[in-house]
Amino acid sequence: MVTRAWPLMRFLIKGSVAGGAVYLVYDQELLGPSDKSEAALRKAEEIVPPAMYQFGQYVCQQTGLQMPQVPGWGGPRDSWGIITVMSALSMAPTKACEYSKEGWEYLKEHAK
Repeated sequence: MVTRAWPLMRFLIKGSVAGGAVYLVYDQELLGPSDKSEAALRKAEEIVPPAMYQFGQYVCQQTGLQMPQVPGWGGPRDSWGIITVMSALSMAPTKACEYSKEGWEYLKEHAK
């Protein structure tokens, strides 16, 4: 019985997490104007690093383990790769054009 119920429980848990994420995005109005999204990102940059440090200290106290400090963690922008992804997306049309030209030249040379 447990093995038959497990896929249903996994589906419900994943659906709940996805629904919660969609609700949070909608509630914080992140799909609206970019100024609100930017404000939410700034807020996360202020809140997340101290929270990560406090959580690390809590884990160290509970387990008795020593965790090394994270060197130079720049906040959500750096860890989520937002700048890298946006840079890649902005360069994608140019690179696609270059690659298609190279491919076309290759085909011209080998078709002779």
